[in-house]
Amino acid sequence: MTSKTDSLEPIGNASATTDLATLLAGHIVPVSPPPSIRQSLTHRLQGRIARSADEHSRLLTVRAKNGAWQTLKPGIRFKMLWLGDQGNSVLIDFAPGAQLPEHRHNWLEEGIVLSGGLQVGDLQLGVLDYHLAPAGSRHQRIQSRQGALAYLRGTSLGYPPGVTREMLGGLLPFGEGFTSTVFANDDLGWHSIGVGVSRKILYADSVLSSALIRLQPGASVGLHTHSQHEECMMLNGELFLGDMLLREGDYQLAPVGTAHGEAYSDVGALLFRRGSVD
Repeated sequence: MTSKTDSLEPIGNASATTDLATLLAGHIVPVSPPPSIRQSLTHRLQGRIARSADEHSRLLTVRAKNGAWQTLKPGIRFKMLWLGDQGNSVLIDFAPGAQLPEHRHNWLEEGIVLSGGLQVGDLQLGVLDYHLAPAGSRHQRIQSRQGALAYLRGTSLGYPPGVTREMLGGLLPFGEGFTSTVFANDDLGWHSIGVGVSRKILYADSVLSSALIRLQPGASVGLHTHSQHEECMMLNGELFLGDMLLREGDYQLAPVGTAHGEAYSDVGALLFRRGSVD
């Protein structure tokens, strides 16, 4: 015997869902608000757009899909993100088998592998591994057997005289052994700085710090101003900064004196942040 319930189509049935939507749509009548309310809504929306544009006008945002790539040498190209006074911030892309010669750093340089892998001498760097080379240190040859995309901060790329000086400095044998690496699979060093928000310091001096920031889904960080330039590179996930959404591969610079609205993530986020140590 078949019950009445057994004869019904499953609630998830596509045909039943379509029929239900059709029935409901037939009873939906558009409602046009009075002109005064329409004008008020339009005015408020235009004001909010203007305030948002003003808030973002001093921020430098480079989307992952935007920006111009420049050829450094065959097999290696870079994209400028920001021209800084202590080195530039760029994305650098290695074709499989490409390599850079030995060089000496003009500034403290930090890098994070975004995809693929890099080999620095005997050191193997994979996705989300962080590498630091202080000013004056000498890097061995950097190559990528499989191809790689990396974020660099504090590099001379984009400033030809600086690149020349780094290449010439690499011919001198002294200054090796000062670099440091933090691997992505190292879970040590994470500390809670809020509900669902944790931080891992990668490098810090008396003024600036570099860190990984991790937000769980639904976590937020309140409104804050910047006493130093603040750089953010989105490593994965999504993050709202006020009403601006940043996704994986997006970069943003917030200059001194600017402010960020509440930082919030619906789905969770991991980002690299360099800014004021406090």
